[in-house]
Amino acid sequence: MKNFIYYFGLCMVLSLLLPVQAQKFDNLAKTPQMGWNSWNTFSVNINEQLIKEMADIFVNLGLNSVGYEYILLDDGWMDMQRDKDGNLVPHPDKFPNGIKAVADYVHSKGLKLGLYNCAGTKTCAGYPGSRGHEYQDALKYAEWGVDYLKYDWCNTGELNPKEAYITMRDALYAAGRPILFSICEWGDNQPWQWAQDVGHSWRISGDITACFDCIEHHEEGDWNSWGVMKILNMRDNNMLRKSAGIGHWNDMDMMEVGNGTLTFHENQSHFALWAMLNSPLVLGNDLRTMSSDVLGIITNKDIIALNQDTLGLQGFKYTTLGTIEIWAKPLSNGAWAFCFLNHSENLAELNFDWNNVTIKDELFGYEVIFNKNNVFKIKDLFVGKNIGNTKTPLKAILGKNQVLVVRVDK
Repeated sequence: MKNFIYYFGLCMVLSLLLPVQAQKFDNLAKTPQMGWNSWNTFSVNINEQLIKEMADIFVNLGLNSVGYEYILLDDGWMDMQRDKDGNLVPHPDKFPNGIKAVADYVHSKGLKLGLYNCAGTKTCAGYPGSRGHEYQDALKYAEWGVDYLKYDWCNTGELNPKEAYITMRDALYAAGRPILFSICEWGDNQPWQWAQDVGHSWRISGDITACFDCIEHHEEGDWNSWGVMKILNMRDNNMLRKSAGIGHWNDMDMMEVGNGTLTFHENQSHFALWAMLNSPLVLGNDLRTMSSDVLGIITNKDIIALNQDTLGLQGFKYTTLGTIEIWAKPLSNGAWAFCFLNHSENLAELNFDWNNVTIKDELFGYEVIFNKNNVFKIKDLFVGKNIGNTKTPLKAILGKNQVLVVRVDK
């Protein structure tokens, strides 16, 4: 009971200070966050040994050397009940040494630890949510050494989403430890209109599923999971682009690269599109058993560089030629990236003549002009080689759902 009184009193004091200082933490997510999340592969079946193995394999595979830094525990890490003082309790069988021990281990590898919770009374899997315990939970996260919070939206009743996320933002700030705040509200309440000052990223869709272009309906809850292309086309991209930028990103959800029915080319396309759109690059596969092909995709430094480019502009669809979509992205230092996606069941021939083409980013005022007096080098980013320049047409044969991703610069 004494602990409860202490936490309650501390939370009240902190809350009184909030009108003059509450905000999200600066200097986080200056580029989209990169990491691994447990949900897509393991659901609630997570434990201390698994997380330690993931931290080990992170380093052994060199994922940290290309930018990945967060190990994220999704739903199911906590016990089914809070303790007598109202504190969250790590599941005693899954995490017998507690979350701080896991955080310490992850930190010893040079990585950061993230946790999951929910704005409602219960999480989506039925564990204790944070409603009514926001400041208490934030203090506990800080005590444990947590670096990232994914905050879901199940069992929220009539809660106002903006205010609910502001409450947790303020609680995290009051607790004093810089924690990246990932809003997982599924885009139902247009977070791109209000979340820039609340979180570091916000989901724009429901959950992803491991297919390229499908919808998976869940009868038990009357909700859907979405394939890669369904998420890509779910919202107006220009509307989303207006809200995103340094420190606040549209989140297309964790990636399914290496999972389900995705082919090699679809894995490449999935990864490239998320990079072009500046979505957080959060892996969702089993790192211990993935193929060398998948490892090559997720560690491609040239593709990652598009996502982590310091200009911080989300890509846009420039045009469509037959079955080939052309996505463009302005980059720092006057460079541009282009993603040519053959979204079809059949082979498609790309013959893109750069000559006398002007591409404009109408929202942000960037423009690139290609002509005989303004020639750019072209680099194929998945091959990792220069393939000529813009004096001659770009030609390729693209298979089903295959991309050609190039960077053009002087």
